[in-house]
Amino acid sequence: MRYYADLHVHSRYSRACSRNSDLPHLAWWARRKGITVLGTGDFLHPVWAGVLRESLVPAEPGLFRLRDDLDREVLQTLPPACRGPLRFLLQVEVATNYRRGGRGRRIHHLCYAPGFDAAGRLARALSPYGDLASDGRPALAMDSRDLLEAVLSCGEGSYLVPAHAWTPWFGVLGSKSGFDGVDECYGDLAGHVFALETGLSSDPEMNWRVSCLDRLRLVSHSDAHSPPVLGRNATVFDTEVDYFAIRRALETGEGYAGTVDLYPEAGKYHLDGHRACGVRLDPAGTRERGGRCPVCGRKLTVGVLHRVEELADRPPGRRPSTGGEALKIVPLPEIAGEILGVGPKTKAVERALEGLTAALGPELPLLLQVPVRRVREAGEPEAAEAIGRLRTHRVRREPGYDGEYGSISLFGPEDAGGRPEPGGPGEEPAPADGAGR
Repeated sequence: MRYYADLHVHSRYSRACSRNSDLPHLAWWARRKGITVLGTGDFLHPVWAGVLRESLVPAEPGLFRLRDDLDREVLQTLPPACRGPLRFLLQVEVATNYRRGGRGRRIHHLCYAPGFDAAGRLARALSPYGDLASDGRPALAMDSRDLLEAVLSCGEGSYLVPAHAWTPWFGVLGSKSGFDGVDECYGDLAGHVFALETGLSSDPEMNWRVSCLDRLRLVSHSDAHSPPVLGRNATVFDTEVDYFAIRRALETGEGYAGTVDLYPEAGKYHLDGHRACGVRLDPAGTRERGGRCPVCGRKLTVGVLHRVEELADRPPGRRPSTGGEALKIVPLPEIAGEILGVGPKTKAVERALEGLTAALGPELPLLLQVPVRRVREAGEPEAAEAIGRLRTHRVRREPGYDGEYGSISLFGPEDAGGRPEPGGPGEEPAPADGAGR
């Protein structure tokens, strides 16, 4: 069974997250997006952990489903085309703050557990290192290697994935406090790390340039701080819907199909720059200026592309044997907003999405799998044109930098108001291989 999983999510108990990040809203949006397995987020937070225990019931091995009465309420408000199966997987993001090698390290990690007993043991093991109730993504005064040891000790099948690995301040490979390799970070236990989250500002193709990452499966997840952005990045599996099958796919490659990513230019840290001065530079421009802002003279924030180039030991274009499909999307609300000439969060866009998903199904399959002909035959010629352009990578890119999101557009000035004339390509070829972060 081929399906989409988004395994980096936050609840309402994480800082700077929507109050609507509760289980019913997460379940509704996950189905509208076409996600089959969703991370719970924040299972170390004591209040959220109580909500999870009360609201979820066991399903397939290591997975959970929403309690029947709660799930019925969710399903009643979705069109039949968006009522697919949904499972939850226990997941939490953890920050470790410590010093090593004469530098302060602030590294973020994703931790997974196959059940509430293992999650409880991990909470007890980590509670001496920080206040787990202060934030759904707790900050712990411990070394990354020691966090990994605690995860491995909490229960068979528990595992850890470095989160948004290239983010300047918080990624294992970030320019500000990271390392030059995953093995360097996790030391003698590094062999137990078998996957790496690319983050919003990088994609698999960029990571493939760094040969020391070849042994790792690359995963992409949304790092959603609000339910509507679920699925902006996702990982594709072709295996049983089962916690241990997912873990095995990441460790061995059996059942790992690849990732769905935003174009990395959309991320907040793709290029170098200084947001306060409106300065955005590619790596060559930063090197020419000695890493200093040409306006104020302060140090520039070195972005993900620059950091990848620093560690890369081969040119672009090579896919390692561990690499999967690298699919690219532009979120459907942004496509609809561009067609309508309004913002992606407007009521007009929401009405358009309701019609599209009711007629053609959830967002990810619509963007990646539904034939363009079928979209056009459903009376959506503009959406058909946009999806055809997306699948053949005919996009315009304004890269993000220094905490400023980039933008990806499908239409330009030559397209009157962003609304193409009806028509366009018929059946397109299969897609090419293609914050947080």
